[in-house]
Amino acid sequence: MAYLVGGILIFAATLVVVMFRPYRIPKAIAALAGAVGMLLGGYVSLHEAVQVLANEWNAYLFFLGLMGVSALADRAGVFDALALLAARWGGGNTRRLYLAIFLLGTVITAFLSNDATALILTPVVYALVTRLRLPPLPFMFATTFIADTASFLLPVSNPINLLVLGNSVGLGLFLRALLLPSLCAIVINTTVFTLWFHRALRLRYDLGSLNEAQPARPRAFVPTLIGLGLLGLGYVLAALVRFPLGPVALAGAALLMVIALLTDTFDWNVLREGISWALFGFISGMFIVVRGVENLGLTAAFGNALLRLGGGAPLRTILVVASGTAIGANLINNVPMALVMRAALASAHLDPTMVTTLHFATVLGADLGPNLTTVGSLATMLWVLLLRRQGLDISTREYLTLGLTVVPAMLLVGALLLWISLQ
Repeated sequence: MAYLVGGILIFAATLVVVMFRPYRIPKAIAALAGAVGMLLGGYVSLHEAVQVLANEWNAYLFFLGLMGVSALADRAGVFDALALLAARWGGGNTRRLYLAIFLLGTVITAFLSNDATALILTPVVYALVTRLRLPPLPFMFATTFIADTASFLLPVSNPINLLVLGNSVGLGLFLRALLLPSLCAIVINTTVFTLWFHRALRLRYDLGSLNEAQPARPRAFVPTLIGLGLLGLGYVLAALVRFPLGPVALAGAALLMVIALLTDTFDWNVLREGISWALFGFISGMFIVVRGVENLGLTAAFGNALLRLGGGAPLRTILVVASGTAIGANLINNVPMALVMRAALASAHLDPTMVTTLHFATVLGADLGPNLTTVGSLATMLWVLLLRRQGLDISTREYLTLGLTVVPAMLLVGALLLWISLQ
């Protein structure tokens, strides 16, 4: 009993420190400390820990390549130029500009991940709308919400997808299961927000303020855009043949680095700052902590409890898993919640087809869940801090109110369409 309680305490303490950061302890330090606790307590052996981390090599390469691609694309002025094009396409109509930002966020999320949209597009859009003298808040909510809402369009749209599914699912099955739920979620999110902020979107903006605006680093813009197009094609082809996406992302970063060197826009400092090295410590620690909990049989018990709630009915089980994952993402963050669900489903006694379906339900909950509160994902928490530096203080209540207007509907519709798609 003492052994079991000790493992539970290590897991709980790790999550508490990760979520609330007492004394501003970095999340990576909290996760790594939890991993050390699992090792010292004998819940995970050193050999097993090394094996766990080695098995996740594809995820590590994907994170590294993804962050490199985002940093290099930002350096080339891709995000600035696309936001400028959206403003010009809006033609002074704020509602049209708002729809363009949702579309832009969807495209960037689809191929560069939700983190790129929430953390790189947000400051670009903020600078644009303040220049146009428009209220920034509706647009800021648009960039963070669409980042998660569109994050299951493709396997590469959210690193969580890779953590949950790995290379076990081909692109055809992924699209069959999640494309329609994703498109419907995007429509729900866009429609509800357009209605919610209708008063602010009645305003018009002056196109004259954009006449002299030019994309930053125009020499690098077009070649980088072509490079991103090739990377997107590479993602699709790799997913079709179930080739690991990590090496593809890393190759894409290398291609953009060569383009930056040839166009004389490369900056080591920008690339280094664009890569969050602490993220690798965080996910490595959580991999080992979750394995410790798995070895105690807790994830299996949790998975079986969810299945009992589902009552053996496929649609109800999908709803339970998707909703449970979404709620859990806001209690313990979506990365550890996704890892817990992955471990729970691995130990569930179900036929392979149902396990795959529930993996998709987990993706649905882990990707949409962070839209409910400001603590559901690391990207959302960083988004709050980013806006605070601009003088915009987003309250938990304000975010939760918006989240409650769209997340339940998106989860319900998404779960229903997932069930229909896989019949």
